Amino acid sequence: MLDVDRYGLALTAGADAVAAYNRGIGHLLRLERGAVEAVASAVALDPTFALGHAALALLGHEFCAPVDIASRLRDARLHARRSTERERSHVHAVDRHLAGDSAPLVRHLERHPADALLLSVAVPTIAFTGVTTVPKQAWRIVEQCAPAYGNDWWYAGLLAFMRQEQGLFDEAMDLSRASLAAEPAAGHSAHARAHAHYETGDHVAGLAWMDDWITGDGARADSLTHFSWHAALHELSTGDLDAVRRRYDAQLRPTPDMGCRSLVDSGSLLWRWALTPGSGAVPGIDEVLAQVDERLLRCPPTPFMGLHAAVALCAAEDASGLATLARSCAGHDDPTQVEVTAPLARAMRRLVLGEASAAADDLAALTPRLWRVGGSDAQREVVEETRICALLRAGRYDDAVALVDRRLDRRHCRRDEWFRAEATSGTALAG
Repeated sequence: MLDVDRYGLALTAGADAVAAYNRGIGHLLRLERGAVEAVASAVALDPTFALGHAALALLGHEFCAPVDIASRLRDARLHARRSTERERSHVHAVDRHLAGDSAPLVRHLERHPADALLLSVAVPTIAFTGVTTVPKQAWRIVEQCAPAYGNDWWYAGLLAFMRQEQGLFDEAMDLSRASLAAEPAAGHSAHARAHAHYETGDHVAGLAWMDDWITGDGARADSLTHFSWHAALHELSTGDLDAVRRRYDAQLRPTPDMGCRSLVDSGSLLWRWALTPGSGAVPGIDEVLAQVDERLLRCPPTPFMGLHAAVALCAAEDASGLATLARSCAGHDDPTQVEVTAPLARAMRRLVLGEASAAADDLAALTPRLWRVGGSDAQREVVEETRICALLRAGRYDDAVALVDRRLDRRHCRRDEWFRAEATSGTALAG
């Protein structure tokens, strides 16, 4: 039996299974909880549903969902034989993507741009790691699919995130607002808006909007911790350290169900908080490390995770752990792990060992290629802030002032003014 997905593409499955699948994909596109359960229900309702099996395998791989990935892929390949050409292409793209070859997925989108699940998979966002760490390539994939979506709210949110990466903040804000007007729970749109507020220094309005969304339309978001992290960045930027503490205690303190988000969001926030002039009694990084699989710290699967492992180990002053991380990344097959993550871990280790000036120089040398680890400018900014810390510890106050001034040229930030005041005080004392 043929039915259609949310964008009119044929699905070979029973009507009840299609309804459950569409519900699951809807949760996924909104970044809401419940996607895995709904897609699993679709497969239970129709065990011959090839795309249901493929989606479960994908979610097991990308979200660490409790899925037998090999079995789901086997069933997807088996039942795809009775499906349409587009579904067979979809299953093949998922199968090869999970094996490390994403070229079929990119080719699939050239023929079937309205396949929203695979477009979401292809682009690095809060939901998926994407198929490229080169932003321009991701932008091109999104742009070429535009005719298939028109004014669709989900696509507008995806495009809004691309626009803020391109520095087109007004357009990003317009797109995200239009998307949220059509679908108030649109997580990608909320995420794009969060970045646009932050990158333009619109901290007061950004925080107010983010708090309203977290407790209102976005309360079902699957990555709610990350949105809380965005709110905490606004609070750090305005210098409201008491608010950061309340936010951490209420929304960002690590729990077993947070998974790697405890490393990425809670761990990086603790380090940035601890670096802030005037901060005191910052919770220890140990409560983050206690919730993190140790393999993420020793052998991170991606450069992005490697960056955050280095940050957490530096916060823990674990020179031995940083040495292990550097060796692991240096021996990795991924060139970015070798050329970016490994030297980042070594630079962080030098800071822990008291070699602050050398650490600052090493971090400066990494700056032109840091984009390769993935993530957003707001996330990678933790490395720049670590460099400021290293310069201050090394007594290189003029260099610290120059770096902070470049940050202040980009946007207003009370916390950066504190960094600058500490550096200028040091200059005065040194003189």
